[in-house]
Amino acid sequence: MVTNTPATRPANPRFSSGPCAKPPTWTLDALTDAPLGRSHRAAIGKDKLKAAIEGTREILGIPADYKIGIVPASDTGAVEMALWSLLGARKATMVAWESFGSGWVTDVVKQLKIDADVKTAEYGQIVDMAALDYDTDVVFTWNGTTSGVRVANGDVIPADREGLTICDATSAAFAMDLPWDKLDVTTFSWQKVMGGEAAHGMLILSPRAVERLENYTPAWPLPKIFRLTKGGKLIDGIFTGATINTPSMLCVEDYLFALDWAREVGGLEGLIARSTANAQAIWEFCDRHDWIANLAEDDATRSNTSVCLKFTDDRIADGAAFAKAVAKRLEAEDIALDIGAYRDAPAGLRIWCGATVETSDIEAMLPWLEWAFEAEIAAQAQAA
Repeated sequence: MVTNTPATRPANPRFSSGPCAKPPTWTLDALTDAPLGRSHRAAIGKDKLKAAIEGTREILGIPADYKIGIVPASDTGAVEMALWSLLGARKATMVAWESFGSGWVTDVVKQLKIDADVKTAEYGQIVDMAALDYDTDVVFTWNGTTSGVRVANGDVIPADREGLTICDATSAAFAMDLPWDKLDVTTFSWQKVMGGEAAHGMLILSPRAVERLENYTPAWPLPKIFRLTKGGKLIDGIFTGATINTPSMLCVEDYLFALDWAREVGGLEGLIARSTANAQAIWEFCDRHDWIANLAEDDATRSNTSVCLKFTDDRIADGAAFAKAVAKRLEAEDIALDIGAYRDAPAGLRIWCGATVETSDIEAMLPWLEWAFEAEIAAQAQAA
């Protein structure tokens, strides 16, 4: 039986996994101080880029001797820069349990043709991180944006590792406690947990990564946009605000606003708490309903940002069609936008729970999810 239409609606129906919802206090007025029409190499541009870098260091607690750079092409650009510039000095271990990790495997094995062990797990599961050989260069995602499965912590990564750890943390940074002493290269984009605009990536290098860059030259040619060294030395300007290519100062201003907002909600601790509260509301909803479940099989590795769900009701004849129909109903009602599962992922839903989402909106959306489920079950029965 279809439940009554819920009385409460989310104030903000934006639950996309990227670009994600803006911070709750954001308005266009947040961008009025952007130095539009000014060179990013002018003093004002350099100052704002440096503020973005140092604000990132402050909020995330990144060690003072780590380098932080703003690079082109979002998180993808940052990861590719690391793979093409650092890999090949020793054997690699490629780790994947979802779509983006699988993409890095393809780049390394088929494009760079590096000697690599490939460790994979199915959607909803995770590779045994303790069983990896950390004397190789290990490439992995911290949080599987398309699977909702995350690394629980960095305890198994040895401090005395010989290889580098290269971590795609794009849907983890600012929502999970990243162990910087265990990560040599970390990347993310502004468009995820901070609700920033697309196209800009962050590349964070440990001293060990810098040492590799300055003492190793890959066998393949590097495009200008990937080059991090010159004459065997790190191009330090990249990590102080002299970007490789022209950044959008409008996007930089937007990111600076997000950093200020992060300070207002309690810094990293507050951001993590907001994300976890959002995800917890969905986890508890799944516990109360036997027709839906978290795609992540182990509670210890379920994501608190990209929460991926699967329908488990035996009455569902076509899982993919059913999930799309539920998502379509919610979008038509302006209740939840862009919550379909990623195209390569199992059929289901993906609800973004990053810090810019309000828990009250998650709580208001969930009764509508039940309404849409029951409406679609009824429609399916009628069609039969």
